[in-house]
Amino acid sequence: MNTKEKAATLVEALPYLQRFRGKTFLIKIGGSAMDSPDLVSSIMRDIVFLEVAGINPVVVHGGGKAISAAMEAAGLEARFVEGFRVTSSEAISIVEATLGNTINPALVDLLSRHGGHATGIPGTEVFQATRITESGREPVDIGRVGKVESCHTDEILKTIASDAIPVVSPLGCEIGSGKALNINADLAAAALACTLKPAKLLFVSDVPGLLRDPQDPASLIPSVDPLEATALTDAGVISGGMIPKVRSAIEALEAGVEKVHFIDGRIPHTVLLEIFTPEGIGTEITQ
Repeated sequence: MNTKEKAATLVEALPYLQRFRGKTFLIKIGGSAMDSPDLVSSIMRDIVFLEVAGINPVVVHGGGKAISAAMEAAGLEARFVEGFRVTSSEAISIVEATLGNTINPALVDLLSRHGGHATGIPGTEVFQATRITESGREPVDIGRVGKVESCHTDEILKTIASDAIPVVSPLGCEIGSGKALNINADLAAAALACTLKPAKLLFVSDVPGLLRDPQDPASLIPSVDPLEATALTDAGVISGGMIPKVRSAIEALEAGVEKVHFIDGRIPHTVLLEIFTPEGIGTEITQ
């Protein structure tokens, strides 16, 4: 890229910088995009760029493969029922330790290394949850797994006000008992978005977005509204693990989120490309 092209790129981003300055973006990071240190570093650099540009990023992270590896090391089998990790009383301790002592601090450290300011916040201080007692076509007890009933955002708002980036883990505090519950990170992010009402909710994972043909990345659907997304789900175009993501995205839009984006974290600078270019890089769902 020559000097003129670099200048044109900066100018192209200007209206987006003006539009979103002072706004909050909620960014959920998960999938295999979290398995590559270089990719995670690139995403964190993008998030620091947002902070420097006057946007308020809030990060919710997953930890699937790291948790599975820690469970395996402890002699526990990683099992899933309809996308929910079966979480025994023994397993929840591993989930808490992996999220709280490994993944969350590592993301905070990366943000700091790139010149940002970040604060790790345990999800148990944010997500008030009730236990999902059974799941699946043939109901089984999935253990210490919860769904979010409400969100306490005081600590998040305080962190934003101090010009720092909140980094939140997907753990809930069980209403009544105070015990930790494992929360699906996509659903945790969507629930938090319903409370915070950010300008954008971004799901950064290992899929390009919504595809008309799951085997063909070129069949990416750039933009849909909730009615179109529901029709695509009914037609079987949106299937499997994307169904709860899309449903939670629609709930977030109904709660006041302006746009929801599904983008591929395996592409360097995917967050910036989605937000600051006219064509974007993934799928947006908008009212």
